[in-house]
Amino acid sequence: MRQMIEADGLTKEYGSVTAVNRVSFSVAEGELFGLLGPNGSGKTTMIRMLTGQVPPTSGSARVMGLDPANDPIGVRGLVGIIPEQETPPSFLTAEEYLCFVARIRSLDRIEERCDRWFDLLEFQEKRDVLCKDLSRGTRQKLMFAQAFLHEPRLALIDEPLINLDPIVQRTVKDFLQGYVQGGGTICLSTHILDIAEEICDRVGVLHNGRLLYCGRTEELAGAGRHLERSFLDLVRGDAGA
Repeated sequence: MRQMIEADGLTKEYGSVTAVNRVSFSVAEGELFGLLGPNGSGKTTMIRMLTGQVPPTSGSARVMGLDPANDPIGVRGLVGIIPEQETPPSFLTAEEYLCFVARIRSLDRIEERCDRWFDLLEFQEKRDVLCKDLSRGTRQKLMFAQAFLHEPRLALIDEPLINLDPIVQRTVKDFLQGYVQGGGTICLSTHILDIAEEICDRVGVLHNGRLLYCGRTEELAGAGRHLERSFLDLVRGDAGA
């Protein structure tokens, strides 16, 4: 099976702080992989290294066969990305922003693509509203739409359901599962364990920048236990070690 993401000893240091410490894992084509961990565990830094937004201090990665440190534009041209902070340009309307993304990516059927996402995420009435005037939830919908506008084979998502109401959360989870069933690959980071337990095939648990576990979601949870309990035992055990 083709590996869409391969991380080998990835490390990121900021001065005396080690945000990610020699982390290795892979994500196979057709997987929905979750990076789990409390705030400050290194999840966002990992996503940023894999998408070429920050270079690693040491270690290496391959994303769809490309090195994000040496070819960040190439990687970002192939994959879909939802950053931790939603930041569509304030001076564009929601529709103008999606059209801009479509043109940058040289897409066809731009209006059809945009209509699909305004309909799916139920924010048609916001398409002519300036991004600066959108609610956080609507900006998150917009960032989700731009990540999948070009129908990428791989998407890297940081906290995909943040600021979304329960109805839209259900829509997004159903979409992600359908996307993977259709042959796509997802790597998402989250500290919301219910998401991982419901939709992730495999998970990696980060704590203080180190990878404590990488494997099947149900194997971490264990028979008759919720993922939350096993996750807390693992992280607290590491903190007390």
